[in-house]
Amino acid sequence: MTPESAAKAAALIFSPRDSKAAVEGGDWFAPKFDKDALITAVATDAVTGEVLMVAYMNEESLRLTLTLGEAVYFSRSRKELWHKGATSGHVQKVVEILTDCDQDALVLRVHQLGAGACHTGYRTCFYRRTAVAGTAVKLETILTDKAYDPAKVYGAKS
Repeated sequence: MTPESAAKAAALIFSPRDSKAAVEGGDWFAPKFDKDALITAVATDAVTGEVLMVAYMNEESLRLTLTLGEAVYFSRSRKELWHKGATSGHVQKVVEILTDCDQDALVLRVHQLGAGACHTGYRTCFYRRTAVAGTAVKLETILTDKAYDPAKVYGAKS
């Protein structure tokens, strides 16, 4: 991100959350961030509708996403901005951003560039499903092949 894009992002103005009627029926974007100053963002493939990943945005990452046209998230574990694809090259080009009725969740419709969205090597982070086995709940992997080798992209982790 350049200083110019950061300055442009900082200049974007979100609407105040004045009333329920304005939030649910108005024409201005008034995102509701949670107690940790985050909003849930679900990334989906703009062509197929496949859910690729769920992440979080803070105000700065949402502004940068709107400015750059590429997904920028906030990493809760690292406590820092995360420009999707900065390390892997698997960038998410944003086609549109949808918000729900009370503006506390987002859906990013994206063109996923590169092999995949998930750091484990799969195209999507949703590569397993739950299955009840007696009284236990297990996971079944539903994708047969990884889209890329994460060790080659990110390096070996110890």
